[in-house]
Amino acid sequence: GLEAADRVVAVSHYTKRLVMRQYGIPGDKIEVVHNAVSRSEADRVYAVPERCAHEKRVLFMGRVTFQKGPEYFMEAARLVLQKIPNARFFMAGSGDMLPRLIRRAGQLRIGHRFHFAGFLRGEQVDRMFALSDLYVMPSVSEPFGITPLEAMLYDVPVLLSRQSGVSEVLEHALKADFWDTRDMADKICAVLRYPCLAAELVKNCREEMKSIRWENAADQLMAVYHNVSGGN
Repeated sequence: GLEAADRVVAVSHYTKRLVMRQYGIPGDKIEVVHNAVSRSEADRVYAVPERCAHEKRVLFMGRVTFQKGPEYFMEAARLVLQKIPNARFFMAGSGDMLPRLIRRAGQLRIGHRFHFAGFLRGEQVDRMFALSDLYVMPSVSEPFGITPLEAMLYDVPVLLSRQSGVSEVLEHALKADFWDTRDMADKICAVLRYPCLAAELVKNCREEMKSIRWENAADQLMAVYHNVSGGN
């Protein structure tokens, strides 16, 4: 399909590089159109309650599979809890790595501070975002990754893997290599300890969100169609 296509649309430059490297597709054949988040989603968001004053909550939400980096999230949590013992970590989602990670949490003796929420849907997802103080996406390889944008609808600061497409459009989000759990832990600690930092991240990302719109992506995609059709 990639070879037969006149043009290829990738959701990020990260994905474009993968397509070039893995399939030998020339770069001048590939256009990048980033994903976005719908403004209508902001109209139905769960009412944000007062966040818990006596503890901070850190969220991972996604498939519990190797690609999403859940084991790196758990290792970072272990390091954070050594410094901030009253932090609380949530892993929402299901996948083939879940049984192993449940056992690992027991081995690390962090089960009282690391909770497995299972697969969530609808208002459960909204509530989980709304109750969080930080959202972490430690993906090993992520073509784009919309969940950080969804978290930001609730004014939740985000920490992203540099190996993700969404990191290209969020200049002011915190970023770390998925494998560098110590750097990840240090940045989690910084957000949890310094409310002014968290507020500044939210403020800057809120500005960036104004331009991350599906309408803009549609305009870019229409331009691709226009060029392929010869302007017809």
